Amino acid sequence: MKLKLHLLHFIILFCFIFTANGQNVSLFHQFNGRYDFTFIGNTLNVQPNFGNDPCLLLPSSDAILNLDPNDTIISAYLYWAGSGTGDFNVKLNGIEIDSQRNFLAIQNLNGNPFFSAFAEVTTLIQTTGNGVYSFSDLDVTPFFNPDTYCNNGTNFAGWAIVIVYENASLPINQVNVYDGLEALSSPNPGVVIDELTINLSNLYVLDNTDAKVGFIAWEGDANISNQESLLINGNILSDAINPPDNAFNGTNNITGTSDLYNMDLDIYDIQPYINAGNTSAEIKMTTAQDFVLISTIVTKLNNKLPDAIVAINAVEQQCDSRILVLNYTVSNLNSSGPLPSGTPIAIYADGTFIAFDETILPIPIGGSANFQLSLVVPDSIPMNFTLTISVDDNGNGTGIVDELNESNNKDTIPVSLWRSPTFNVLEPLKACNEGFTKATFDFSSYEDLVKTNPNDVVHFYETVEDASAAVNPILNTTNYEAITTPKEIFIRISNGNCFATTSFILKSRNCPPTVYNFVSANNDSYNDSFFIGGLRDIFLDFQLEVYNRWGQKIWTGYNTTENWNGYIKDGIGNKNAPDGTYFYLLFLNDTDYPQPLKGFLYLNH
Repeated sequence: MKLKLHLLHFIILFCFIFTANGQNVSLFHQFNGRYDFTFIGNTLNVQPNFGNDPCLLLPSSDAILNLDPNDTIISAYLYWAGSGTGDFNVKLNGIEIDSQRNFLAIQNLNGNPFFSAFAEVTTLIQTTGNGVYSFSDLDVTPFFNPDTYCNNGTNFAGWAIVIVYENASLPINQVNVYDGLEALSSPNPGVVIDELTINLSNLYVLDNTDAKVGFIAWEGDANISNQESLLINGNILSDAINPPDNAFNGTNNITGTSDLYNMDLDIYDIQPYINAGNTSAEIKMTTAQDFVLISTIVTKLNNKLPDAIVAINAVEQQCDSRILVLNYTVSNLNSSGPLPSGTPIAIYADGTFIAFDETILPIPIGGSANFQLSLVVPDSIPMNFTLTISVDDNGNGTGIVDELNESNNKDTIPVSLWRSPTFNVLEPLKACNEGFTKATFDFSSYEDLVKTNPNDVVHFYETVEDASAAVNPILNTTNYEAITTPKEIFIRISNGNCFATTSFILKSRNCPPTVYNFVSANNDSYNDSFFIGGLRDIFLDFQLEVYNRWGQKIWTGYNTTENWNGYIKDGIGNKNAPDGTYFYLLFLNDTDYPQPLKGFLYLNH
């Protein structure tokens, strides 16, 4: 009889150090499709353990995989377990395997630990296929000594592989893999019955045809009659080599062998014990003597349920509009049945229902469909909000479709409604008339003056069409030459999503002319005439009068006459005016200059 044991359960994630985690047997992975599963594995014990046995372990052991040629391996999970705190580096067919998840249990009566480990080996199994698998390099013998596992008959080590495969001839099934590490042990062997209940959730049973459940268990013993039981939904599980009162007895009912010392690989038909519509099942184990560790439970149930997943692809907007075009995809990927037409789809803005859509055609298993929906965001919704799309949702959080997974039906995206940039109105810009209203301007400062947001981008254009199309921008804004004025310059202000256009006017003004009041009429090409800069082609109606010192007008000029060169047309004794100081009056005939400009000039031959 084994010593009475009680286990304190906790999971250890091994990543160079141990980190505590929960270890209840719970759903690890779910497969939906034309799937089934099987186990292979073997013990490393040389015989059933018992007090004062040789306490020896084999260096390796083998198992044979023999799937149907039409079976395609989808996933494969390797589990190994033993006495002690664990060995997390082993070999499978000579290939080193490091554990990815680890579980540990402590015997609270004497502190003896027990462990199990997990590694995904899908690629290795897919590559190797059918044949012999050899497991080695699991060494737990350092933990064996007369005072611990050997004397109380809890020395063991073994391995198993869960293989999920696909076959086109199978019906649509759901295969669930549950794992962890839970223990069953009577606190008073032979007197008190210990009971362990594991609830298998996430089941979706269409019908119970060929339903089955498999167990990977460690450290069970044969010949524990009237001391233990294994039940599902209150029904005892047993078969030819697994008595109703000794379920964990070192058997592999897949191969029909009873020499799987101190571990069990058993798969049971549960068709009579589960019903269509069930979403969970209760596994109950009892013992009054044996110490058993449960690490993996796998179920296969027939079902045909969809699994709607929605993804937002894009949100199209227009500037200064609350109309959005939503592009999204509804998929039915990890499913075992089609998603029906008429599946409702609700759209929310900051949690407020704003639009409704629905699937038009059924979406098959593994399929998807793209949708486009135009919707109006109410004025009550702020400019920045969260857009949520929810499939199988009537707009009130309830749906009409039973799904495999009801927790993946939503997708969200932050939305900021596009607004055109605002801008400042610019005053006309003036520059001196260079002739016939031509002028040169520097409006580079207007880039900052027009913006209300410093992050906006500004460009200048000569036409509104160019500004709207963002082509042919004005590149030289510091020395821009306008051939004629007034001239309108167009501005495009962009914030990355939207743009606005405005404009300002370039105007020329007649700046005061510059009088060069020294005349040396000696034909040396320097100051040979009375020159006034900024006069001709600007003040087109000017009149220039020259007077001598006695106030006599000696010359009158217009835009049509040449500059005065000291010649007196009518003559006063001599046709050339004498050297000296003269007085001029310049009538610009311009509203900005109502009074004539006057001054002195100096003539020297």
